[in-house]
Amino acid sequence: MVALAWAYLASGAGMDTEMMADMPDMAPMPWTPVYAVLLFVMWWVMMIAMMVPSAAPTVLLYAAVNRKDNASGAAIEAWVFLVGYLLTWAGFSLVAVLAQWALERLGLLSMAIASTSSVLGGVILLAAGLYQFTPLKRACLRYCQSPLLFLSSHWRPGPAGAFGMGLRHGSYCVGCCWFLMALLFVSGVMNLVWIIGIALYVACEKLLPLGRWLSHATGVALILLGALVLVRGM
Repeated sequence: MVALAWAYLASGAGMDTEMMADMPDMAPMPWTPVYAVLLFVMWWVMMIAMMVPSAAPTVLLYAAVNRKDNASGAAIEAWVFLVGYLLTWAGFSLVAVLAQWALERLGLLSMAIASTSSVLGGVILLAAGLYQFTPLKRACLRYCQSPLLFLSSHWRPGPAGAFGMGLRHGSYCVGCCWFLMALLFVSGVMNLVWIIGIALYVACEKLLPLGRWLSHATGVALILLGALVLVRGM
């Protein structure tokens, strides 16, 4: 599933990426129902590609623990867990599309779906850096970093329990990473280099032993970069 998601993004996610790259300063595409659905699919597939790899340890540990008591249904319930997780990111994707629509209406995004305002870019960078030090970020990251802690704290039996646990785990991941995803509005939502970079960072933050220190170091870097962009813009 992750491989298919990355292949979809690499192919342009249904967008004319060559035109976007050649004429980045043009006005964005006019919004139609089909275009809105295409954007939602693009955002959701992007979240699958970026977030499922770092969530894999929790899904696999859930399947392993569940297999002891439910050998025949463990694989199915693991998929149900993953569906709940992905639906949470579908909700985030819907909010991202609405935010994109609002920013385009205000004339703050280019055809490349990147910020045309240094003030907007600087504010997003600065806010993302500050968010790295908030209690909400710390609490969400704690559960994302420790699959065992999450499962022991929120275990529920059966398919309904698996779905609810998937939703809850997805909520922690959204709480942990949503501001990092907002950085795509600075670089360009379809900028594949930034997509890969943020995905690798998210994986390192969640999976490496020094993830909390990495989170703080990144926060400092984003704050400094945001301040620099704001000063240059003014």
